[in-house]
Amino acid sequence: MPESEHPEYVSAVEAFLRALRPATLHALSTDAVSDYLERLCQRPDLEDEQVRRAIGALRLLLLQLTRTPAGQDVDWSGWLERRRAVSPETASSPSRAVDAPGTHTTVATGVPRIARAAQTFPILNELAAAVQQRRYSVRTEQSYIDWCNRFLAFCSDKEREQIEQADVQRFLRHLEEDCGLAPKTQSLAYNAVAFFFQHVLDKPLDGASVDRRRPQRQPPTMLEREEVKRLLETMSGSLGLMAHLLYGTGMRLMECVRLRVRDIDFEQRRISVRDRNGEKDRELPLPETLHERLRQHLQQVSAQYRDDLASGVATVSLPATVAGESPEAAREWAWQYVFPSAQLSRDPASGQVGRTHLHASSLQRALRSTAQSAQISTRVNAQALRDAFAIHVLESGCDIRTLQGLLGHTDIATTMRYARLGNRADLMQVSSPIDSI
Repeated sequence: MPESEHPEYVSAVEAFLRALRPATLHALSTDAVSDYLERLCQRPDLEDEQVRRAIGALRLLLLQLTRTPAGQDVDWSGWLERRRAVSPETASSPSRAVDAPGTHTTVATGVPRIARAAQTFPILNELAAAVQQRRYSVRTEQSYIDWCNRFLAFCSDKEREQIEQADVQRFLRHLEEDCGLAPKTQSLAYNAVAFFFQHVLDKPLDGASVDRRRPQRQPPTMLEREEVKRLLETMSGSLGLMAHLLYGTGMRLMECVRLRVRDIDFEQRRISVRDRNGEKDRELPLPETLHERLRQHLQQVSAQYRDDLASGVATVSLPATVAGESPEAAREWAWQYVFPSAQLSRDPASGQVGRTHLHASSLQRALRSTAQSAQISTRVNAQALRDAFAIHVLESGCDIRTLQGLLGHTDIATTMRYARLGNRADLMQVSSPIDSI
């Protein structure tokens, strides 16, 4: 990292320790760290890039330097994505934009995801343009820029023509041996760098010759029906409704978070789950028990929407195809999020102020804390509810192909994990012969 930024990283860690005053770092809880990050993201006296550097400093401290349990459970990518809320009065200041070299794509570099990194490595403008051209999500764009920024810093002063596949191999070895990162995190870094090589450097990597550890797929979480019932009965409000939807439909976390009003059809009793590129859209049955509760929730959201409309801030981000053809749709009720954020924020692409969806980490924190209160020993998160949906649907007699369609799996082998888990449960019912002697 640039030496000029070292004092800021140290100051960020000092402020963190002064605020929480932990007896030891390993005594920190994930909730305490997440609450501090929440307060950090809401500070109006800090610029967006200052907040991101502070989060980066804490990630270095807790995840890589000390490897605390709390650091392992924090959604660092999600917090880095978080944008500072702004008031309507400040919405008129436009974001800076530059044209990536050799392209006609406009890249918003006035937002945290690119600004400082692109000043150090201008080639990242080209990377951002390539990612945006393929309509990848903001989370993917930020992740790719973050990892490629670290990769370029690792390569030191090499020119773009001098960067080779051997540098990727050294970088991955550095992440494993020096940083102690998990195979899944190393895989994220490799995907980002591989995209950079193929679409920016025009040197596709030979993946077969890159020695990297493959992340092992974790087995599905086994939550008993009684545990799910205790968990859901304890949760209320918008987060409680989201938890009910996750278990009631088997949606992924971000699919639930990104639901829009137009995706819910009360007449046909179905929910449309839309893929960002429109290639893997699917429909799910709307649980009968959630029908009225969801309708009442939307009535409350509608009242907030009307207030925002009167204030001139009722805008949401749109898919790239819709934004290009019908930009006015950003103010329409049908495109509003079912679970909107409580705060206003600026859209990084359009620069408009409106409401994005609830942050995914809010639901994850609520699930963890509720599980502890309900004395559920199994680790509970959004994926655990999706796993419970799949396992319990299979137990009810659903066939594996139907379950594949409900979960949105491309490969049937992914769905078969749940069938194998069910078979393992059947094996546990077999009486041991020793009990009959």
